[in-house]
Amino acid sequence: MNHSLNMEDSSIFILEINGDYTVNFTTQEVFSTHDDLLEWVRGVAFQLGFVIVIIKSDTANGQPDRKTYVLLGCERGGKYRKYKSDIQPSITETRKCECPFKLRGKPISSGDGWVLKVISGCHNHDLSKTLVGHPYAGRLKSDEQSLLIGVTKSQVKPANILLTLKENNEIMSQQ
Repeated sequence: MNHSLNMEDSSIFILEINGDYTVNFTTQEVFSTHDDLLEWVRGVAFQLGFVIVIIKSDTANGQPDRKTYVLLGCERGGKYRKYKSDIQPSITETRKCECPFKLRGKPISSGDGWVLKVISGCHNHDLSKTLVGHPYAGRLKSDEQSLLIGVTKSQVKPANILLTLKENNEIMSQQ
């Protein structure tokens, strides 16, 4: 059996057994909110080298035949869907490879939090060693977006906006 053990981040224990990452997402933790669950799952996935997306979700809204849940998966799951009928993508133009990795989050019956269940912890592709240059990694966090809005309204030049964001990140990382 092929075991690889990695301690990239002291708060996240990374264990991979033959491409199966089930143990990394198996937790007895009860998350207080849907957003806390998403933040934890995305943090673990980011450390492992892939991105989690919401595949499907539903809210019961008091209807007896519906259940509240969120289905999460690897961004590489599913098939590529053409958005323009006149363009034929080559196989290499899409990240999609029908990755089977899936997680399900649902509220506990008492309504006091959310739990996570692993449906499939396997990937059918190699994980990235780094997410540098990846669209998800390049997104601004909510505090960065707020700062960006503020300096834009103040008519700060774009070059100075980038410097301000970098300085703000350095300050936040030192705290």
